Formats: sequence, structure tokens, C-alpha cells
Amino acid sequence: MKIHQKQILVTKEDLDQNNHVNNIRYVKWVNDIAISHWETEVSTTILDQYFWVMLSHNIDYKHQILLGETVTLKTYVKSCEGLFSIRIVEILVDKKLCAYSETKWCFMNSKTLKPNRIPQEIIDLF
Repeated sequence: MKIHQKQILVTKEDLDQNNHVNNIRYVKWVNDIAISHWETEVSTTILDQYFWVMLSHNIDYKHQILLGETVTLKTYVKSCEGLFSIRIVEILVDKKLCAYSETKWCFMNSKTLKPNRIPQEIIDLF
């Protein structure tokens, strides 16, 4: 299991009316870190041939995140077989788990725009 991570500083644009990170921002972070992990691990050829579509998404919110805090996003692939992949994203502040996400992704062929069985070479990368 390869863990991919990045840090984000919370800005005013991330906040909702209660002055903590907006729920929509969490979904964006989950999507952004998944894309970042994918683009970091695969070749340009694979990027041109395939893409992922989010099928289902669940976030458990544990603690609020506030303006000025540094967020660490950690992601890894929990399972990858057939047409689907389950990706975990942990959202932390100072090593404290603030949110946990589990997302089901479908592997897609860029040419046909249809689901594609995940090749072994991609499974091996994650």
C-alpha cells in the first residue's frame, strides 16, 4: 500500500457560515488528493488511456477544522480489482484525525468512455 499525502493551509475561502471548513471543501480535497496520487504514480500513456469516476462517497467527520490550520491529506488504495477501486482519505490536523473518507471509484477507458477492467500493472502500482 502506497500512501500519498500533501498539506494544505486552511484559508477563508475554505470556511462556511460557522467559520469551520465547509463540507463541500472536504469532498474537493478527497477528489484532489485522489487525482494527485493517480497522476504521480502512472505514466503519461496511462493518463491518456484511462480515468476514474467517483461512484459512491462516504465521509465521517470527527473534528472541525478552522482557519489557519494546516491540514494533512493522506490517501491510499484499500482495494483494487475488476472495475472498481476503494480509496481511503484521512484528513488530519496535528496528527488528529478530523475526517475519514471511503470512496468507490470506477476505472474508465478514455477512448470508449466505458468501464474498463483494471490492468494488473495499475493494480501493482497501488
